[in-house]
Amino acid sequence: MSGADGLPAFPSQSFAAELAANRDFASNFEGSELSGSAARGLAIVTCMDSRISPLAVVGMKSGDAKILRNAGARVTEDVLRTLVLATYLLGVDRILVMPHTDCRMARSEEPEIHATIFQQYGVDTRSLEFRTVSDHRAALITDLTRIRSYPLLRKGVVVAGAIYDVVTGVLEPLDF
Repeated sequence: MSGADGLPAFPSQSFAAELAANRDFASNFEGSELSGSAARGLAIVTCMDSRISPLAVVGMKSGDAKILRNAGARVTEDVLRTLVLATYLLGVDRILVMPHTDCRMARSEEPEIHATIFQQYGVDTRSLEFRTVSDHRAALITDLTRIRSYPLLRKGVVVAGAIYDVVTGVLEPLDF
C-alpha cells in the first residue's frame, strides 16, 4: 500500500504499541531545552545489545553524552567518522569504548554467523564483515589503538576502554 506521495505507507499496525508509548512520552516531554552537544563531553561506543543502557551505566542522562552503537561495539569507519564530528563540533573531549560480556559477536566466528544466516534464511551475507570477537580484551585494545592513532580526530581527546558486565552491571576498566 502506498501513501499519497507514492511512497510506502507507514506500517502503523506493526508499530501501534510504540506509537502509543510515544504519545505518552511526548505528553510529558522535558527534553526541548537540550542542545545537540554532549553536555558532559563524553562519547560512548557500545554494542546494540538491548541489555545495555549506556547513559545509566555511567550515571548520566539525556543530553550528557553521544552514544554510538553497533554489533560488538567495534570501531568501524563509520564510528571514526562520527567521532571526528563529535570531537570537533559536538563538545566531545572524552571517548569510552564499552563492549560487554555475553556478546553474540563473541560466541561465534565470522564464517559460522554467515553459515547460520544462510542456512536459516537463504541469504548470503559473506560480503559483510561482522567483526566477531574471540577475545574481548584484544579486540578492545585494537579498537582503542585505532581511535588513538586516527589522524583526523581532534588532538587532546582522552580515550579509554572498559568492559561492561551484563550480569553485575560493573564496568571493568582496561589498562594498557
